[in-house]
Amino acid sequence: MRDVIVVGGGPVGILLACLLAERGVDVEVLERRTEPSMLARAIGIHPPSMRVLRQAGVAEEVLARAVRIETGSVQSGGRTLGRLSFAQTTGRFPFVVALPQHETEAVLRSRFRQLRPDGLRSGVGVGMLHDRGHHVDLIAEPSPDGTGDAPDEGADDNGLEIVGSARYVVVADGARGQLRDAVGIASRPLGGGDTYLMADYPDTGEHGSEAVLFFEQGGVVESFPLPNGRRRWVALTPTLMPDASLDDLSALVLSRTGVLLPASDARPSSFSVRQRLAATMVQGRVLLAGDAAHEISPIGGQGMNLGWLDAVALAPALTHALAQPIEARVTLAGYDRRRRRSARMAARQAGFNMAMGRPARGLRLRLRNVIVRVLATPPLNGLLTRAFTMRWL
Repeated sequence: MRDVIVVGGGPVGILLACLLAERGVDVEVLERRTEPSMLARAIGIHPPSMRVLRQAGVAEEVLARAVRIETGSVQSGGRTLGRLSFAQTTGRFPFVVALPQHETEAVLRSRFRQLRPDGLRSGVGVGMLHDRGHHVDLIAEPSPDGTGDAPDEGADDNGLEIVGSARYVVVADGARGQLRDAVGIASRPLGGGDTYLMADYPDTGEHGSEAVLFFEQGGVVESFPLPNGRRRWVALTPTLMPDASLDDLSALVLSRTGVLLPASDARPSSFSVRQRLAATMVQGRVLLAGDAAHEISPIGGQGMNLGWLDAVALAPALTHALAQPIEARVTLAGYDRRRRRSARMAARQAGFNMAMGRPARGLRLRLRNVIVRVLATPPLNGLLTRAFTMRWL
């Protein structure tokens, strides 16, 4: 029996496993996927997360692969409304790091293999968790044809395949995972509903290494530099556009900003924003982390980073709970209280980000531009920089 099994081998689950392994915890990760996802997903890594990655021993490799974003600007109608300098912030990482999520995952998986060579099992789906009081049994996800491989850990009283047992289980299977609902943890909406389209293009160099927000009449367009001469473009859309082409996104960007994007071989990705928060992140010996606990709008780049901050809080809490069982309930309740509070704060900031990026005309547009100019001037720009780099979480 393991000390801890983490369900979900994404960036949050793997980072948590690294932090636990470094503390001497017998940890295993179960991941349904057999190959990493290459879709356009999270790219921004904020300074607090870089400190976490340094604890995990991967900060230098991430920096070697990534682009450092030291400034950001807000534009509207061809004019610059304001600029933020992340270099003004204190600490060892006075910048935002941009690296595609699949590369970040690769770095973390390599580190976990160093710490626990056999600690990651891919192609293992978990359909249910049974909390037995002193441990948790993980029940295999039913196969589509109703058959499955021979049980790894035997079968439970109902003949269901057990794929693992652990003193604690951390559910980190993402926002679309089913385990949170399966174990009866409710969640409530925190707003959202906006839809976006994004893709990566060759970087023309026009904006250097700066992040740019275009607050235009038709809706926001965001642009972020990436490694290897690429740049991410994201645009608010009136509805979800799952069948949109790259030409559709290019036309949208051109009509709002006047920027003519170069040809690209990327596939656009559409997504709708849904913000939710679990009623609890701790239920018996089952814990939640990352998007399984709190789904936050990706506008502002908080989601993956918020999950990593869960991991850095959960690793010592779990280690203490394992070493001092009599104090486990109080220790883990503290994790639940602090991390859900941070998630609520992040959701409020994400809601503000989305509201600022919605279509605006006439008086509303002028008022929004005035607000941006005020926020981008001292001393408020320092507070805004601190918020956008998640230093308050």
